[in-house]
Amino acid sequence: MEIYKHMKIIHYPSLKTVLMIEKVLKEADLAIDREEIKRRLPVKIMHQTLNLVLVYLEEKGMIIDGHKGVLWIYNPSKKLKRAIEKAREI
Repeated sequence: MEIYKHMKIIHYPSLKTVLMIEKVLKEADLAIDREEIKRRLPVKIMHQTLNLVLVYLEEKGMIIDGHKGVLWIYNPSKKLKRAIEKAREI
């Protein structure tokens, strides 16, 4: 994972932490900032750990991390995937 090379990793997140962050993002209706994500989590996590998880989720195409916050975009729908594959560019 090339993107992690520039980061000094102090603590790697557990799977439980990644799943908790995913759940918070999936349940959010709009983009939310990092501080709001941390407030909604049932446990406290380090800011660097949160950033590491967000980089991972963005690499996997599950979120968009923009200036207005973080937004869950992943949709596992097979119908949606087929529609995108069949779509034509105008």
